[in-house]
Amino acid sequence: MKRREFLSMTLGAAAVTQMTTPNRRGPNEAAMPHPGVWKFSFGTPEPITPVRRRRYAPAGDRMAALPRVEACPVTVTARTTRRGVVVSVPLEPNEMVYGLGLQMQSFMQRGLKKKLRVNADPVIDSGDSHAPVPFYVTTHGYGVLVDTARYATVYCGNKPKKTRRNAQSGADEPARDLTEDVLPAAYRRFRFNQRSEVLIEVPESAGVDVYVFGGPTLGNAVQRYNLFAGGGALPPRWGLGVWYRVERDFTQQDALALAADFRARNIPCDVLGLEPGWQTHAYSCSFQWSERFPDPAGFIAKLRDDHFRVNLWEHAFTHPSSPIYDALFSHAADYEVWDGIVPDFLTPDGRRVFADYHERAHVAIGVSGYKLDECDNSDFTRNWSFPELAQFPSGADGEQMHSLFGLRYQDTIQGIFDKRAQRTYGLVRSSQALAAPYPYVLYSDLYDHATFVRSVAHASFSGLLWTPEVRDARSDEDLIRRMQSVILSPMALINAWYIRNPPWKQINREANNKGELGPDWERLEAACRAILELRMRLVPVLHAAFVRYHLEGVPPCRALAIDYPDDVKTWPVDDQFMVGASLMVAPVVAGQARRAVYLPQGAWRDFWSGTRYDGGRTITVDVPLERIPMFVKDGSLLPLAQVTLHTDDPASRRLTVLVCGDRPAPATLYEDDGAVPARLAEVTLSWDAATRRGSLSRDGEPAGPPYEVIAWQPLEARG
Repeated sequence: MKRREFLSMTLGAAAVTQMTTPNRRGPNEAAMPHPGVWKFSFGTPEPITPVRRRRYAPAGDRMAALPRVEACPVTVTARTTRRGVVVSVPLEPNEMVYGLGLQMQSFMQRGLKKKLRVNADPVIDSGDSHAPVPFYVTTHGYGVLVDTARYATVYCGNKPKKTRRNAQSGADEPARDLTEDVLPAAYRRFRFNQRSEVLIEVPESAGVDVYVFGGPTLGNAVQRYNLFAGGGALPPRWGLGVWYRVERDFTQQDALALAADFRARNIPCDVLGLEPGWQTHAYSCSFQWSERFPDPAGFIAKLRDDHFRVNLWEHAFTHPSSPIYDALFSHAADYEVWDGIVPDFLTPDGRRVFADYHERAHVAIGVSGYKLDECDNSDFTRNWSFPELAQFPSGADGEQMHSLFGLRYQDTIQGIFDKRAQRTYGLVRSSQALAAPYPYVLYSDLYDHATFVRSVAHASFSGLLWTPEVRDARSDEDLIRRMQSVILSPMALINAWYIRNPPWKQINREANNKGELGPDWERLEAACRAILELRMRLVPVLHAAFVRYHLEGVPPCRALAIDYPDDVKTWPVDDQFMVGASLMVAPVVAGQARRAVYLPQGAWRDFWSGTRYDGGRTITVDVPLERIPMFVKDGSLLPLAQVTLHTDDPASRRLTVLVCGDRPAPATLYEDDGAVPARLAEVTLSWDAATRRGSLSRDGEPAGPPYEVIAWQPLEARG
């Protein structure tokens, strides 16, 4: 027994020991494994952690291109107790905290307590999440990653230790509260203006590694973390089009008929998703094509001829009827889920058996990707998943596996596409730390619209992607507002898994499934078509944003505080976000006739009217149903594509460029060959203020196809 463990056991839980690094550095010293990244090592870390089981190597060369940070911006300490390891990181007055993964019920984390436990559909702000990530960033321009797969508890300040005082001494004079003018009075109980600390308790552990990511800004710290993960995902261009998931029991003919109807009615769509009924057994899964799809290869080929990709729903729990059940049995946990075994994706053999079959039966015949469902946990949803006391052949217990199951599931499937040098884009129900390189978007069975909008912004702090998918709606207005939000997110997903007809034909679920169409459905369809066409116009903006995510670590859709951390009024803004380099959007929830929009510092132009506004203030705008508030940075160029029914159409590279301001900065697009690794050629859009003419160039020379500018349109106020 180690002396430190003996002391902790004999002196009691209250007796703690300061931990030092294994390489004999002092307790407050750290290594710098990558530019601007510091590693603090305490005690003996566990072998199963996000960093130790990572798939992608850090993008060290790209981290070196970020602004230099000479010294570690914060000192990390740790101590042991009977309960595990307690990490402490100081917090300065007015230092705001963000992140900790997909925290759907809150935005700013300072003052809150979160237990980072994987769970489906949490409706209270406990820390339970589809994607809890032990990483946070602050407005002082750094990030902290605690490398653990345990259910860590995080106290984000506001937990002062006892201090002996007399009646006259009082506390230290607090700093002025910078947030008092922008936050509700209820936040004052968190004492943001007082010095504090973040405490992270890691249970069951004798040690832990902690990484600090320098900025110098909050946005730079987010970039550095994403590059440490390996750089952001780069989806195929078709993944940025419109997605539609068909009803769960659709047949091959049902899906083909729907696809034909979309093309006939000019509904843009790039991806059709099949839900559980495509398999012979779905809970648990067989992964075999059912009799509903008698010719899956022919079905996929026919859709591909009309420029649709096919995405398959599944989960990993493997039914006894599955062809891989016997081979997978010895590489699975000791507890079942839905009468199926739980693969151990931490073992090479478990991944191999699972992936080899998926490649042969699905990807080799043209399946383009997957929706990886049910890989979270179920404490709030009928307790269907494996228990934390489960044991896996890799040595992981159920707690560690719940934390990492979503990521390692992504590893297993991603390995197929990497091996084939093929791009994919898909969905996943759970993720964790270092997720940025994975081309999988999170979703939830929750359906509160405001929560879904907040999640787009909040996911950006932790290297996660989120879609506020559209299912049914309470009213025509609710459907339109939800459609407007989803087309401005990383994935434009209509998830009709429980309705047979598109929601614009009938919003009522029961009537929809009876085939009863709405009395004025064609008018509603036209409104929804226009929204989907806007998504298709924005594909160049989104593609450039994802390339930047891939190369620089800048999230494609992100909270305003990432771009404007020095503007205190952006700190609480959770219902607006940036899309790409220069577009800011403010989604609207049904029932709003007017909406307050905060314009960060600088100047902005209304996307629809061209009206110019000075930033650093809140404006109130009318929100007619056909419009979502969108603003473009003054001094920028915004390339919009010609509307097409799918992204394969060469016309989708024909551009109208909005010119915002007298002297806009150049904008960069990318010629993307779709390969792995991607070969990306920069194409520059420029505007000459003197001649009021624009140009398209590659390496300083006039550029030809695939891009073509058909119009340069000054975005000016219209009378």
